Amino acid sequence: MIQYQISPINPNSHLFEVLLSFKSTPGQSYTLSLPAWLPGSYMIRDFAKNITQISAIGGKEQAIALTKLDKQTWSLRAFDGQVQVRYQVFAFDLSVRTAYLDSQRGFFNGSSTFLQVEELSELSCELIIQPSTVAAHNQWRVATGLMRAKETEKFKFGRYIADNYQHLIDCPVALGAFDCTEFTVEGVVHHLVFTSKHYGDTQRLADDMSKLCQHHINLFGEAPFKEYWFITHLQAQGFGGLEHKNSTILQASRFDLHNPEQTTADLTDNYKTFLSLCSHEYFHAWNVCRIKPKEFVPYNLKKESYTKQLWAFEGITSYYDDFSLYRTGLIDFENYLTILAKGATRVHRGTGELKQSITASSFDAWTKFYQQGPDAVNNIVSYYAKGALIALWLDLTIRSKSNNQYSLDTLMRELWIHFGRTSTGTTEEDFINIANLLCGEDISSAFTHHLYSSERIDLSQELANYGVELQKQKFKKLNSLETTSTTHYHAYLGAQYKAQALGLTITQVLENSPAARAGLAVNDILIAVDNIKTTEQSIQAIFDHLPADSELTCHFFRDDQLLTSTIKTTDSPLAGIVLKVVDNNLVKNWQEIIASA
Repeated sequence: MIQYQISPINPNSHLFEVLLSFKSTPGQSYTLSLPAWLPGSYMIRDFAKNITQISAIGGKEQAIALTKLDKQTWSLRAFDGQVQVRYQVFAFDLSVRTAYLDSQRGFFNGSSTFLQVEELSELSCELIIQPSTVAAHNQWRVATGLMRAKETEKFKFGRYIADNYQHLIDCPVALGAFDCTEFTVEGVVHHLVFTSKHYGDTQRLADDMSKLCQHHINLFGEAPFKEYWFITHLQAQGFGGLEHKNSTILQASRFDLHNPEQTTADLTDNYKTFLSLCSHEYFHAWNVCRIKPKEFVPYNLKKESYTKQLWAFEGITSYYDDFSLYRTGLIDFENYLTILAKGATRVHRGTGELKQSITASSFDAWTKFYQQGPDAVNNIVSYYAKGALIALWLDLTIRSKSNNQYSLDTLMRELWIHFGRTSTGTTEEDFINIANLLCGEDISSAFTHHLYSSERIDLSQELANYGVELQKQKFKKLNSLETTSTTHYHAYLGAQYKAQALGLTITQVLENSPAARAGLAVNDILIAVDNIKTTEQSIQAIFDHLPADSELTCHFFRDDQLLTSTIKTTDSPLAGIVLKVVDNNLVKNWQEIIASA
């Protein structure tokens, strides 16, 4: 067994100290390494940069030389039967990926914190989590999906057990005076942990989440974990999540939770988004944590692991995260179609879909998706957003071809039985072959076309078969995805922006739009249009009061240089997607949950 001990030695300096101990063979060399990335976040992060001090000693406290081999790897030679490695980790990243420590809370992912002894990576691991010595931290507790040793009570500091190194780093840990609400589904205790102050109705959240968790368990037929932890970092602003086998780390605004003073049954958009995020990460416990591409079996965390299948693992998950809100009664179907249409609009309004296939987007996630530049909306397509549309196509196609006997639910359950349970990696052909069997005919050509073509995906006919009409509409406002069914003129800028004290900071410019033709670029600060100071209100009013083909002088800062150009107003393109129910009887065939029937 390999033993790790972690201590929050200096919260004000954001330092954890880790003591790694293992039995060694005299004269043998051992390699210590830290991952360069972590599963679910496809970007090289170089976690080893946060190790600030490191040293090693033998069983008689004799110093052992450490030789650094590369940015994340050290080598040592043991001279007796015991090695101890002591190092400090700077923890000041309050994201879902790395580690954080201050006077209010602590958090760490094992992938950014615990060195692996490569020669002993399959040995079981013991983690001793030490409390802070700061008196003000006496109320701190521990939240983690790691197995507790017999003597360690839930939420207590002490000894935790992992089957091996991969298991150890798959169970993030939160420390602090957090609050936790529990609920049970199918005998599995679920924990809702919030690591900082909030004002939300946690019991309402527990009730809503129990419905979502029940839906996902029913869909796959079983829960592959004995307990589950939703650990949420709450901040002024934030959004994100990272999946693990029996837990997830989430990031949200402290005001995203349901307001206990809200009497209306309608959910706020922020709360619906948070529920969808929780649904998404929970679905990942099956789809990508256990059903995963063959390229991830096993994970190679030293360098990029390329796969063309992220459209399935993120796209299908993105399809179900919102759809399950409808299926569990948390939103109505009209509301669900509105959410689905917004996702389709995000894909359709840019030209990235015309330049990059969904499989190329998956393969290039390491650079083009996770390190998006200002050209992203024009040159790449999201394997999340378009992947969800392909999942919709696949669901409706299977239902139609099988006379509503099977669906995407069935395909996911087959993947779970044959690949998730058996820890066998999937190939693209596995998805296609199962779909063919469920359809009772060969849909390989259409399926492959959607995966490899750089064309717009048109789901009009598939949706019409299930009573839903796809409409293309104009954008109602300059800086919004909200659409309008009216056909009269609606001014269009083709840029997104954020207000600031000086004017509007450009955050996105669509190719061939009025903004692009005027030479506006991301990070420009637009300060005046038609010699009027620019605010969110004034620019909208100016465009609303002028006809098409009006030429407006604009002034903007690029870096510290004042530039001038001309914007020519144009009518909004039909780039917004709206979905309308036109046949309630047909819609019922889409809404039916088949896998759990």
